[in-house]
Amino acid sequence: MKFLFDRLASLLGLIFLWPLFIVIAISIRIKMPGGPVIFKQKRIGKDGHLFTMYKFRSMTVGHAGSSVSVAGESRITPLGAKLRKYKLDELPELWNVFIGDMSLVGPRPDVPGYADKLSGEDRLILKLRPGITGPASLKYANEEEILAKVDNPVKYNDEVIFPDKVKINLGYYYHHSLAGDIKLIFRTVFRSSGNK
Repeated sequence: MKFLFDRLASLLGLIFLWPLFIVIAISIRIKMPGGPVIFKQKRIGKDGHLFTMYKFRSMTVGHAGSSVSVAGESRITPLGAKLRKYKLDELPELWNVFIGDMSLVGPRPDVPGYADKLSGEDRLILKLRPGITGPASLKYANEEEILAKVDNPVKYNDEVIFPDKVKINLGYYYHHSLAGDIKLIFRTVFRSSGNK
């Protein structure tokens, strides 16, 4: 039921939001020339399989940086910062949901390496399709701002935020439901449409 809901909802989202997709794409071409509109990156999906995740590009081309993003970084462009603030950069992930790589709700897909840190019961998380949003995503909606306030963002992410997300996602694995997913989607939409 969840899979069918994801496919239908993502298709409707792609159909109704295509004008916004075009506006964002044109804005990226104008404000951030010299690079692609869509950013593609390999992420860990269901059962630990790699898939290509699609987002609107929010960073400069050819930047050298870690996989941990911090608010105010020079590699994040002014337009990119606005897209990330309102989660508009994640809209192309609706395509990932439609083709079955992702779900609307679930653990955020990690870059290769982080899944290797999961052990024991925590590896049950990998049985879920990764999501555009989820309980951990909502708790850490301002993650980049949190990381900007600490001395070592990568260390804080690895030792504090990542373990907490694993705990939250494991709870989601055991207790998720379609009704719960719909509530999380509404919480995400209304949080993103407002000013955090």
